This record gives sequence, structure tokens and C-alpha cells, in this order.
Amino acid sequence: MKNNLKIWVQAARLRTLPLSVSGIIMGNALALNHNDFSIIIFLLSILTAIAFQIVSNFANDYGDGIKGTDNEQRIGPKRVLQQGLMTSKNLKRGILFSVVVSIILSIALIYESLGVDKLLFSVIFILLAIGAVAAAIKYTVGTNPYGYSGLGDLFVFIFFGWVSVIGSYFLQRNSIDLTVVLFATSVGLLSVAVLNLNNMRDIENDINSSKITLAVRLGDYKAKVYHFFLISIAIILFFIGIGEQPLLIKTIYTLVFVPLFLHLYRVFNVKEPKQFDPELKKLALTIFFISIVFFVTSYLNQ
Repeated sequence: MKNNLKIWVQAARLRTLPLSVSGIIMGNALALNHNDFSIIIFLLSILTAIAFQIVSNFANDYGDGIKGTDNEQRIGPKRVLQQGLMTSKNLKRGILFSVVVSIILSIALIYESLGVDKLLFSVIFILLAIGAVAAAIKYTVGTNPYGYSGLGDLFVFIFFGWVSVIGSYFLQRNSIDLTVVLFATSVGLLSVAVLNLNNMRDIENDINSSKITLAVRLGDYKAKVYHFFLISIAIILFFIGIGEQPLLIKTIYTLVFVPLFLHLYRVFNVKEPKQFDPELKKLALTIFFISIVFFVTSYLNQ
């Protein structure tokens, strides 16, 4: 087996990484208007989120690979274990290594933000880091992976939304408020939409592999309706969150969200499951772009 760098990069699934940091960028953008904003905390938060996502991607490749869910009927990109590019033993080593890296980064982030004085909060964040690692692995690995019983949406909402946005804001400010919760919920719903789109694409193969996602439970049409509500509510919460802003800023945000409306139109007109796949990348990059625009406008409005 040629377990070279290119194969490891493929297993890391670089196209998923922008979405993994969108909530971090959003949370830090909300903290930008404070004088003691720390660029070190921001960068450590980004690196930690990427490390967690790589753990999840390695574990997902391993879990779906050994269960046979990733097979020749799968519509999406081929996985390394599925293609025989890597042994399950080596992939498990990759998972272990990425777990160690993510925990080290988490500890460095928590120490940089909270030091040794705020012990209770430090313990809470260490537990959240451990929980994030466990959730990343348990999604598809083990005898009862929650991704196979329709709970993936809930965990994505919690970790990509609330933990990501609220956690990153708290590490900067050591406090939270309702506005942060609104943005965290918005990002969480958009992240769930990405997972739902992935699951809509794979409904047929997941049924054959006994992977009962929420999209499988809902069926094609109801999953599309669910997708519509996820994105629509996320947009509403975002605009509630920005509150009173100059007309120019609101116009910029409105234009930024246009691709999401086009996306919904295309999703409702999909006839073949493979047509969902191009929309996955577009949706994830749109969410990332929204977070970048929010960060930039927040910086300029300081």
C-alpha cells in the first residue's frame, strides 16, 4: 500500500475544512469590537477546529469503509479505504494521531484563553474537546454509531453551531449573550443543511447499507422540505442577529445570501441523486463565504 502524503490529504477531505471553521470565524467576528481581541486565540481556534474535522473525516472513512457503506453504489467522492489506498490499520493510526494533535491544540487554546485561574471554565472546555473527539469518532465507528440512527443532524447542530460559535466567542470574551446564540443557531442550521444534502444524495445507498439517516426517515420530498426550513430559518435568525445596521451593510448581507436562495431552487428541482453532489460544495463554500464577509464587515465597523 502506498500511504503517501497525497493519500492522507485525500483522506482528510480538504473540501470539508472551510465549513468546519465557519462557526469559529463567526464567533470571533462577534468578539472583534472588543479591544482585547486575541489573534492567537483566533488562530488556535481555527487550527483546533480543522484538527477535529480531520479526526471526523478519518473516522468516517474508517467507519463507513469497514461497514461496507462506502461501496461501488456510492455516488459521492471515493474514500481511501473504499479504494484500497490505505489499510484499516493505518487509518486507525491516523485517527489516533489526529486525536492527539486535536487535544494538544485544545489544551493550548484553553490555556491561552483561560490560563490557570478560571479552573471551572477550563474543565468545561476540556470536556467539550473530549466530547468533540468522541462525537467525531462515534458518528460512524462502533457497534451503535449515532450517524446510522438519524442523530447526525443533532450533533452537527451542537458542535458546528453552538459549540463552535458560542465557544469561540467565549474564549475571546469569557461571556455570552443572546446575539451570539442567534448566530450560533444560524450557523448550526446551515451546517445541518450540508449534512442533510449529503444524506439526500446517499438515501438509496444508505438504505441498502442499513444507515438510517434523518433523510432516509423523511424520504426524498420531505427531506427537501426540511432542507428549505433549515436554510430559511438560518437566514431569518442571521438578520435578526445583525439588528440595526447601515443600509449598505444590510445590502451586502442580502447579496451574500442570494446563492442560498438559488441553491434551494436547484435542490427542489433535482431529479437524480447525483445532482445533489455539486450543490454540496457550493453550499459549504457559501456558508464559509458568509462567515468571511461577516468577519470583514465586523472588522470595518469597529
